[in-house]
Amino acid sequence: MSTFHFDLVSPEMVAFSGDVDQVDIPGAEGDFGVLAGHAPVVAVIRPGILTVTAGANKQKIVVLGGIAEVSDKGLTVLADVATPAPDVDLQDFAATIQTMEQQIPGKVGDELDRAIERLDHFKSIQHELNTTAMH
Repeated sequence: MSTFHFDLVSPEMVAFSGDVDQVDIPGAEGDFGVLAGHAPVVAVIRPGILTVTAGANKQKIVVLGGIAEVSDKGLTVLADVATPAPDVDLQDFAATIQTMEQQIPGKVGDELDRAIERLDHFKSIQHELNTTAMH
């Protein structure tokens, strides 16, 4: 399988930089996978789990939004937050979800819709992290 270069950058750090076989991205319009030779594209990333495959190794990284750009030079993801899944503090993440739930009643209209959508994404991440942690 052909490889391509992948950079995952957040404001705090370069979370990943190297050659990979595949990257699965939680896109705002739906999840998508990137392989070598992928057509150029720029996509918005929703909160979710990004999966990096390099050989037999898979690494899961929690991203909380951002932008992905595929070009002839490879894939670059500029993430608002990027944390390797094993480094996520599950109690802190649960507390964040609880705070988000408590803030829902004060929102209306489009703001309410966006808050519910973001909460759903966070709950999906939490579910996957809890499921993964058990295996």
